[in-house]
Amino acid sequence: MTPPTHFQQDISRQTTELRKVLGLLTGASEPAVRQAADLVRQAQHVFLIGIGASWHAALGTGVLFNQRGRPAFTIEAAELLHFTAIPPNSVIIAISRTGRSIEIVQLLAKARQAEASVIGITNSNESPLAQEASVAIVVPVKLDYAISVNTYSTLVLAAAVLACCEDSDFRESCSAFMNSLVLLETSLPTWGAEISVSSWLRAPATYYFLARGPSLASGFQARLLWEEGAKSPATAMNTSGFRHGPQEIVEPGMRFCIWIDPLAMRSQDMAVAEDLNKLGAEVALIGQGLPGNSAHLTFDIPPVPPSWQFVVDVIPMQLAAEALSRLRAVDCDSFRLCSYIVEDESGLLNKKG
Repeated sequence: MTPPTHFQQDISRQTTELRKVLGLLTGASEPAVRQAADLVRQAQHVFLIGIGASWHAALGTGVLFNQRGRPAFTIEAAELLHFTAIPPNSVIIAISRTGRSIEIVQLLAKARQAEASVIGITNSNESPLAQEASVAIVVPVKLDYAISVNTYSTLVLAAAVLACCEDSDFRESCSAFMNSLVLLETSLPTWGAEISVSSWLRAPATYYFLARGPSLASGFQARLLWEEGAKSPATAMNTSGFRHGPQEIVEPGMRFCIWIDPLAMRSQDMAVAEDLNKLGAEVALIGQGLPGNSAHLTFDIPPVPPSWQFVVDVIPMQLAAEALSRLRAVDCDSFRLCSYIVEDESGLLNKKG
């Protein structure tokens, strides 16, 4: 039997890590969360930033702030650093697993110059981000071997808690999400078995990931998992945007994964999946309460509070990316070109080699 990859092992411990982190965020770290929420409430301008996988977390969390009538500018860290002026009375919510990426470190200096407050959400207590932020929400988890799995999902959870902590039903949502994680743990082996026998996963094939709302984070993260783990190109975009021109590329044999939002545009997106099937594509669906025969591959997420589904609905594609790396006979546990922490802004190749 083939031994599990480190990627697979990191995926398997994810629900346990999320439970620990939720307990921390609603316990010992709750004062920091509340202090950060105060800064957001008092600010005139809110920027939500990250880079790499952390940028995807920012994309999803930005929707939660916007839904609550507290608009947040979601902008990649490098774009804020090099192409954006930070106006007075701003707060920057910076998401970074290591807190040491070059763009994040340089942004701390720019924020100081602009007299902007910084809320750091990071896995590293000793990072420049944690040490220099106005408020640091530190999420201590065992680091992933290579691909960001637990460091991604736990930062997503922390950002979601920050966005939702002033909701009237926040405590109920936390309790419901904790129960969801217990149920989700039993889903992982089932999903893995379904992936292993499905025709949806194939090498080579063209893969498109489509999502809306907070689950845009999962769509873009799935694309990155394909690229980092399976070393295979993929595309991710908003489902609405796909309907405005890109659908011209559809042809038999293409693969699509569509995230179905718990509340918005469900019937419309199910219709997109149905039409893609008619055009000869093979479709996977991820969401809650999905009909079992609605796609070539269906991942029915256990009941999750609607605002928090995006914290966990990337997990099926984590499993699929690991399986695709095996089909392609590539090593998902090593990077050929990418540094684990990008600490300079020049080129692609390691200049120290």
